[in-house]
Amino acid sequence: MENSRAGSFSIPSSVPADQHQDRNLRHRLDEVLAEARQNERKLRRFQSLELQLIGLSSLCELIQAVVYPDPAATQWDMVTLLLIDPEYEIQRILEEEDVNLRDHPALIFTSDGNKLDALHPYSLFPMLGPYQPNRHAALFPLPKRPASVALLPMVRNGRLIGSLNIGSYSRERFIKGVRTDILEHYAAVVAICLENAANLERLKRQGLTDTLTAINNRRFFDQRLGEEIASATRSQRPLSCMLLDVDYFKKVNDSYGHQIGDQVLREVAAVIRSQLRGGDVLSRYGGEEFSALLAQTGADGAVDVAERIRKAVAEHRFTPPNGEQFSVTLSIGIATYNPEYTPPPAAMTGDTLIGHADHALYDAKAAGRNKVVNAGDVAAAQEGW
Repeated sequence: MENSRAGSFSIPSSVPADQHQDRNLRHRLDEVLAEARQNERKLRRFQSLELQLIGLSSLCELIQAVVYPDPAATQWDMVTLLLIDPEYEIQRILEEEDVNLRDHPALIFTSDGNKLDALHPYSLFPMLGPYQPNRHAALFPLPKRPASVALLPMVRNGRLIGSLNIGSYSRERFIKGVRTDILEHYAAVVAICLENAANLERLKRQGLTDTLTAINNRRFFDQRLGEEIASATRSQRPLSCMLLDVDYFKKVNDSYGHQIGDQVLREVAAVIRSQLRGGDVLSRYGGEEFSALLAQTGADGAVDVAERIRKAVAEHRFTPPNGEQFSVTLSIGIATYNPEYTPPPAAMTGDTLIGHADHALYDAKAAGRNKVVNAGDVAAAQEGW
């Protein structure tokens, strides 16, 4: 009888277990709801950030917003942006906006897309994990290294255009298995915005590009000349102006025809471009004449560059359809505005600098052509120039 009573108490003893299970379920439900609310807040932050990017039309402002996002919106410790820029196009656009790329180590460029393909072997998928110096050091050239990273490939039309790289000082922040859908969406928005901004810059520059040689035209040069003089005045660094003229170009047209003459101009422009820095401004000034602006370059440095150009063009061989190769030469005139030696800086104008360079070019032709003549550091505006 006692045994039967003891057995009768076995059913109520399961009630606390059920209550414990209910508490576990409620606790788990609270965790799920808290995670859902956290994800909702994160999604709203990213949506706000994406709307900000979409509203920016300037490539410079867009890149700045991507590389330096609002910490409250992202809660990231560091961000770097690697872009494939084989033609130096994006870098040139930024430099024309007075962006000193050396001041922004988080903005990285490469001309070789294969290096980025090797970093993202699966191209369309983010890569999360611990920071590995041998693999990631070039992506985070910052004073402090992250503990974990998220590498987000940016793809447009099946082509890798760059990588958005996020770092955290927490080793547990970016680990394999963590959901990346929000990050993937953000990287896709960044890629679209970058492409659209770059295309807009290209459209803006179409009216400033010489269609024959694919370099800047006279209108662009005249616009940049005043800007570069103002920049040189602010920085107190020299600016050299170079005028380059193809010698006896009329003979080329008379001997080989205008189509070959056009080919010569295209190839001469390419040779000159190859001897200049990415930030230098090269333009077709008119006819067979070219112009170049070399920022932060004094008279001696400009002469060295001009001599390299003169030699490279003289050694270049042009091949018309009949196979009879020929060469051309350049005469080059240089003038330099050096704020340190040219008082008062405010008196310097584009017409003055061009006038001195043009006079030096005339002297180069008068001296027998295929020569470089340097006017040196020019003075303030002179009558007639």
